[in-house]
Amino acid sequence: MMSSAIASVFRGTIIHSLELETVQILHNAALGVSHLGSIVFVRPDVDTDDKFNLIQQEYGFESNKVVNLGNKFLIPGFIDTHAHAPQYHNAGTGTDLPLLKWLEKYTFPVESKFRDLSFAKNVYTKVVDRMLKNGTTTCCYYATIHLDASLLLADIVTERGQRGFIGKVCMDRHSPDHYVETTEDSIRNTRQFVEQLQARGNPLVQPIVTPRFAPSCTDSLMHDLGKLARERNTLVQSHISENLDEVQWVKSLYPNLNSYAEVYKHFDLLTNKTIMAHCVHLSDQELDLFKQQEASIAHCPQSNFTLGSGALDVRKVLSKNIKIGLGSDVSGGYSASLLSAVRDTTKCSNAVLFGDRTHKTLGYEAAFYLATVGGSKVVCMEDKLGNFVEGKYFDAQVIDPYVQGGPFDVFADDTPKDIFQKFIFLGDDRNVNSVYVNGKKVI
Repeated sequence: MMSSAIASVFRGTIIHSLELETVQILHNAALGVSHLGSIVFVRPDVDTDDKFNLIQQEYGFESNKVVNLGNKFLIPGFIDTHAHAPQYHNAGTGTDLPLLKWLEKYTFPVESKFRDLSFAKNVYTKVVDRMLKNGTTTCCYYATIHLDASLLLADIVTERGQRGFIGKVCMDRHSPDHYVETTEDSIRNTRQFVEQLQARGNPLVQPIVTPRFAPSCTDSLMHDLGKLARERNTLVQSHISENLDEVQWVKSLYPNLNSYAEVYKHFDLLTNKTIMAHCVHLSDQELDLFKQQEASIAHCPQSNFTLGSGALDVRKVLSKNIKIGLGSDVSGGYSASLLSAVRDTTKCSNAVLFGDRTHKTLGYEAAFYLATVGGSKVVCMEDKLGNFVEGKYFDAQVIDPYVQGGPFDVFADDTPKDIFQKFIFLGDDRNVNSVYVNGKKVI
């Protein structure tokens, strides 16, 4: 049981999502957080000191525990369901090639450098700090094939206080000579990585089994990774159907299986704990298989635009009741801010509309839901994260729309919803006043 002893109380405007299409704005609200980081109470319309004093008497907290938000507002932390930590080195560069050529020219060469732990520490420290400053409280990270560097990333995420799922990447074929593992090394090091990280006992930082994608993993490796994920009860992350050339390549590698999605299912890597990035070109039958297997999708619109991969029909995914969240996909996506993914989700939906005039587009409120509640479902923590509901962990951002030198202006007749919308479309890390993970202030 979580303790109800109050560590802090936030008083002011609170904004979160309970359903896809609607953002809930709680005015003059009070939210209490326990010493163990869980939300003890959420009370709207505490618009007088007398009402607040009644809450204070009920829970017995001291006045110095109260954080008055003033003109700021509270939103949930963002959940990035797909990011390549080592590729942050290349963020904002190398956007001139499609996926497979991009991997060969830019990505594999930089990832191979992470055998050097000093190089790895520099990049990993910067990417985790950047993610946190942009309000990402939970992130699914791909590391590299290197065991020590992957553990180093876990150390940095732990030190910074972020919630993270860390994956040592696995690839034992169709990879450059300077960046490839043997099958034996891959499974041995991955097992060691998973066991060591779980043995640390930090619930905030957990391993996630990470075959890069089907073309880069032999059947033997895929089989063993599926077995490992079952044995150690971990999440799984990989890529699927990002690019049409990739889809054809997989078809040539597995002519006896019906689809790309069937490949992962065949190796027990498409389960209710699986996060598949992109999914742009999945067939209706594959989407039905995702639903059947209760697998999740990490939607990465910025990357899909940048590398020319295509536009995922998120509305179709939602209509099939498949779990879906957002991913930055650094560095295919050039921004480490999940706000960029929120904005590009609306653009991607409009792009689908251009080819299908019956398509119902997704607005910013739905995109915000996907970045918070949607992400919580993808990482199998919907009962613990995503919004401000009693009993969930307090992962949050305090947003300051009036910050000096900020990216947008607020006018006298702007409503709280207007201001929130301006933050979604115009805001950046300058507006992120502070960040909390599990009730602890980390920024």
